[in-house]
Amino acid sequence: MSVIGSGLEVGSPGGADADRERELEALRREVAAWRERYRTGELRDVDFTGASSRPVAPLYTPLDAQDLDYGRDLGLPGRYPFTRGIHDTGYRGRLWTMRQFSGFGTAQETNARYKFLLGRGQTGLSVAFDFPTLMGYDSDHPRSLGEVGKCGVAISSLADMETLFGGIPLGEVSTSMTINGPAAMLFCFYVAAAERQGVPAERLRGTVQNDILKEYMAQHAWIYGVEAALKIIVDLFEWGSVHAPQWNTISISGYHIREAGATAAQELAFTLANGFTYVERGIARGLDVDAFAPRLSYFWDIHNDFFEEIAKLRAARRIWARHMRERYGATSPRSWTMRFHSQTAGVTLTAQQPMNNVVRVAYQALAAVLGGTQSLHTNSMDETLALPTEQAVQLALRTQQILAFESGVPNVSDPLGGSYYLEALTRQLEDEAEATFAEIERVGGVVRGIETGWFQRQIAQSASRYQREMETRRRIVVGVNDFVVDEPEVPIPLLRIGEEAAEEQGRRLAELRRTRDGDLVRRRLDALAEAARQDRNVIPPMLDAARAYATLFEIREALENVYGAYREPIFF
Repeated sequence: MSVIGSGLEVGSPGGADADRERELEALRREVAAWRERYRTGELRDVDFTGASSRPVAPLYTPLDAQDLDYGRDLGLPGRYPFTRGIHDTGYRGRLWTMRQFSGFGTAQETNARYKFLLGRGQTGLSVAFDFPTLMGYDSDHPRSLGEVGKCGVAISSLADMETLFGGIPLGEVSTSMTINGPAAMLFCFYVAAAERQGVPAERLRGTVQNDILKEYMAQHAWIYGVEAALKIIVDLFEWGSVHAPQWNTISISGYHIREAGATAAQELAFTLANGFTYVERGIARGLDVDAFAPRLSYFWDIHNDFFEEIAKLRAARRIWARHMRERYGATSPRSWTMRFHSQTAGVTLTAQQPMNNVVRVAYQALAAVLGGTQSLHTNSMDETLALPTEQAVQLALRTQQILAFESGVPNVSDPLGGSYYLEALTRQLEDEAEATFAEIERVGGVVRGIETGWFQRQIAQSASRYQREMETRRRIVVGVNDFVVDEPEVPIPLLRIGEEAAEEQGRRLAELRRTRDGDLVRRRLDALAEAARQDRNVIPPMLDAARAYATLFEIREALENVYGAYREPIFF
């Protein structure tokens, strides 16, 4: 009888050690003989590597997982170290939140899109802001010219936030906001808008991304210097742990690191290192780790390499649990538990043959669910060309719904757990992450690594390698460098954003400034600046300024006059 596929259970408590070693030795001999036959066989001229250029073996057996200890490394769903998921009931208890990232034009236009999505079964909202908002500029600021509403919704004040969520009960819906440099400001607009609906902050559920470290590494949507930005983030940890206990005050994001060109292992390690830095800053502030750590969440990119992405999510949960318990002394299982949102990889979408993107997104969504995500956005097929149309975004949402209700995948927790390949890959990614943590320590930690450009160079090198592989056709992208068609492609409908949004925003801001209490706004902005100068928590005065209808740029400027603005050094 062949030992391969014989059901050998590595790490199981039963059976004598001698019997187990004899089984493993027999397997070693059989695998060695198989490898000799494999080497003489005919192989395709292909680099058998994953998306991260990591070599993949032709076969995985118990020999590749012989150090696996079930209790130590896997455990049961909902139990430390959470490799197999964070909930006892998996998706049988609750499906992942289907949260389509959406925003364009004015707040009124995006409000209509949100109602469209909620009416078709979406279970959470995710706000995409335009570029001026991401940088903390009002829509009528000179630097906003030509960008208002183009890549997301324009939000310049509490008035816009009230319109954005008009008719949407904020005490019932979960909202995610993808914003970083001015994250605390947009959060204050959201809290104030909820108050206008009669919903206190204590009842709000959702996430604000607020992850500034990855901005310096990859995305570049910053305002203040590193230390000032970290100070504001910890201020929000402190305020949120008391006043908004159901709100995730940060979503530590690997997504943008991966989109900038990092490998899966780099995304895993850099993102977790950022998370540990936020934990250390909270502890240094004097906060109890178990008071703020349960509201830290993560955000992962789901790329094309199916098994690598599943293994990455499993390894992430295990690493976080171990470090939080053993390194940072957290005693609450909620602090050990990594909760995360996932999004299919925008960087994998192609303008050529855009219908192929439907297939890419479906497989990526399947990997996210098999990896145990709590929340998922599926990209629309047209997003590499423009903001998605209603038809395209509905198809992306239907992709999740078919996965949830027709595939049978949610019926079993971690259904690929125990796969020799998956367990070996999970361990390999974990080991690579730990080695990277040690390297980050050698360069002086995350902040020092940012200041010296170490992270930026690592990501750039990986991006360059991937591009070379595509250009030399060692990596095939269907419809781009192979399987190209000569005939013209059938055009697909696209959503175009004109200048009407900027004109409408200009009118709204002019009316806001005319009708609000200008003296009250000035007093509250002065109070905010004074809190910054005295190194106090800036969230309470920022929230007061938002309630008085101070605009986004006015709040940004009040703090910039104290903290200064960040200018990236030249590294390359």
